[in-house]
Amino acid sequence: MTTLRGIWGRRTLIGTALGGGLAGLIAYSLVRSEFSLAALARSGPRFAEFFSRLIPPNWSVTGLVVESTVETLMIAFAGTALAVILSLPLGLLAASNVVPGWLAHSVKWGLGLIRSVPLIVVALVFVTAVGLGPLPGMLAIAFHSIGMLAKFYAEEFETADAGILDAVGGTGATWLQTIRFGLFPQCVPQVVAFTVYRFEMNFRDAAILGLVGAGGIGYYIQLYVRGFQYEKVAVLLLVIVLVVTLLDQLTFWVRRWVR
Repeated sequence: MTTLRGIWGRRTLIGTALGGGLAGLIAYSLVRSEFSLAALARSGPRFAEFFSRLIPPNWSVTGLVVESTVETLMIAFAGTALAVILSLPLGLLAASNVVPGWLAHSVKWGLGLIRSVPLIVVALVFVTAVGLGPLPGMLAIAFHSIGMLAKFYAEEFETADAGILDAVGGTGATWLQTIRFGLFPQCVPQVVAFTVYRFEMNFRDAAILGLVGAGGIGYYIQLYVRGFQYEKVAVLLLVIVLVVTLLDQLTFWVRRWVR
């Protein structure tokens, strides 16, 4: 009993210390971020003034908005598709139950390096390298997605039932056959769910890449904002909200379908 009380006491002490440390970190972060309820209260009229400029929306730009939105969707779709093609083999190479540990850790380190580069920096590099337009946007989306998708795929592959893999391998199946018939059937639902969710994220990301000349709807957002044409910006925002809502529903239905 004494031992149990001692263990419980140490856990309570550690939990209290961690909770206090977390609370202190949150407080320090708020201070460093200059968070102020008074400043938020004073900014209320400016928020109201900004949103009042969006009304009424100028629907004369609807055709242009639809065209740029389709371009943004294609940038996101093509970038996601390219990322999936490259992420699946990288995910396998990063799964410690599929390849030797030294190789898996090396690939994971490389994927972490990819994730550490901000998307806007990647887009600027591609714009500089291949010029303005949707191509650098698509390449930036693909590059940035690889780091996250391959990580998700590897983690999902590592959760596969080892008994099933051993059973398939025990039949004399090759490594590729074991992956095809033992690993993939277990992981496909989550792999599809991760991919669709990433596509939804990529549309939102692609919507801002136009700010650096990488095509899509973002170009017109910055164009109209700089020209103080907020009633046109309102149409852009409404279309983005509509498309994101539809993609969210698509994500929901695909996840239900693959379960």
